[in-house]
Amino acid sequence: MIKMHPYLNFYGQAEEAFNFYKSTFGGEFIALMRMGDMPDADKLPQDEQHLIMHIALPINENLVLMASDCIPSAKHVLTKGNSMYISVSPDSREEAERLFNGLSAGGDIEMPLEDQFWGDYFGSFKDKYGICWMINFGAYQ
Repeated sequence: MIKMHPYLNFYGQAEEAFNFYKSTFGGEFIALMRMGDMPDADKLPQDEQHLIMHIALPINENLVLMASDCIPSAKHVLTKGNSMYISVSPDSREEAERLFNGLSAGGDIEMPLEDQFWGDYFGSFKDKYGICWMINFGAYQ
C-alpha cells in the first residue's frame, strides 16, 4: 500500500511548530536533523545552521507529519497560503474536539467544529504557524 505523508515548509519555525504539534498529538520525533548536520554545512551562513533540515513526527502507524525550514542562502522561498490543508479524521467526537482545540490555539478559526449539514462533525482553521487544518469526524470512519 502506498503511504502519503504531509510535508510542511517553514521559515525558521519548523522546530517550534513541531513541538506544538507534538504537544497535541503526542509521540516522539523519529527524525530531527539540522542544516548544520549536512555535509559542507560550514558553507551555510551561521544563522541558518540551526534551522531544521528534516523533522518527522509519527501521528499513527500510517501517517508521519514531516517538515523542514526554508533557507534563504539556497534561494528557498516560503509562500504561506491556503492551497493545502491537512485533513485529520479522528476516531471520535472527543478526539476531534481535543485535536481541534489543541491545534487551533493561537490560530484563526475558519469554521467552528460543529455538526454539519452533510452529517459530519467538521471544523477548519489556520494554526498560529499559517498551516491550514481540517478536522472531520464521520466521513472516513
